[in-house]
Amino acid sequence: MAAEVADAIEREVEQLKVEIARLGEKQENGEIHVKFGVLFDDDRCQQVFEALAGTLKAAKKRKVIAYAAPLLLKGAHDNEVIRLLVPPEGEAKAE
Repeated sequence: MAAEVADAIEREVEQLKVEIARLGEKQENGEIHVKFGVLFDDDRCQQVFEALAGTLKAAKKRKVIAYAAPLLLKGAHDNEVIRLLVPPEGEAKAE
């Protein structure tokens, strides 16, 4: 059971990387940045993620993404920048 939960979390984190890459903007340093509000309001993300805040927290804990706020809330944190630190599988990180 625990392994199934861990696998589900890993799949959601991997999907989150794909969605951030799709919605975000590539920076000069190669990172992709997206604002929380853009991610939260996206129709596809609303369909894919049951609990976006939980998926973001899991990805942050795994150092896949980074953001400054300890908690992301719709409205209050719409302009919080989420930085993608690890590209989706199959994509090389830009140097």
